[in-house]
Amino acid sequence: MGAIICGLDDRIDVVAIDLANPPPEFLELTPLGKVPTLVDADGTPIYDSRVILSWMDREAGGDLILPRDPTARMEALRLQALADGIVDAGVLQVYEHRYRPEEMRSAMWLERQEAKIRRGLAQLEAAKLRFQGGPPHVGEIALAALLGFSDSHFAGAWRPDYPGLYAWLDSFAAAVPAWERTRVKPVS
Repeated sequence: MGAIICGLDDRIDVVAIDLANPPPEFLELTPLGKVPTLVDADGTPIYDSRVILSWMDREAGGDLILPRDPTARMEALRLQALADGIVDAGVLQVYEHRYRPEEMRSAMWLERQEAKIRRGLAQLEAAKLRFQGGPPHVGEIALAALLGFSDSHFAGAWRPDYPGLYAWLDSFAAAVPAWERTRVKPVS
């Protein structure tokens, strides 16, 4: 989504990686096995969505998705960190189900991650966010990605409890064509 918004999508090839069995050349690029990982023109690997979005903003000339104004920048980065943290808790839930046998799954661990997700979504709902249009900043991109991830991996279970976020996503999707182009379809 960030690449499209920054006008860089024609410079980026997307390569699928099987994280259960990552190829050695991928692990040489990103020793932590992180996705996404971007490899720039000189071969330097850039990992973590936050760092990649910062790189994209720089490549696009700056102040497009990462505001220069200190107050706006901090607001965007704070929203990005919260959205990314909620996704991290969701990924931990997915991995607990995907990679651990049922008899070894920890209900306490899953509940702890669910509590993080609920607290984070409740804080976002209470903020009464409104998408103002124009190119979205990194926080709005991360929030849209979070909600798309939740739709994809948790069948949109968040939607009835967070009508403000549901409305925010509808507004974002209507204004940002990159959303539909990159939206992840539900995982079966």
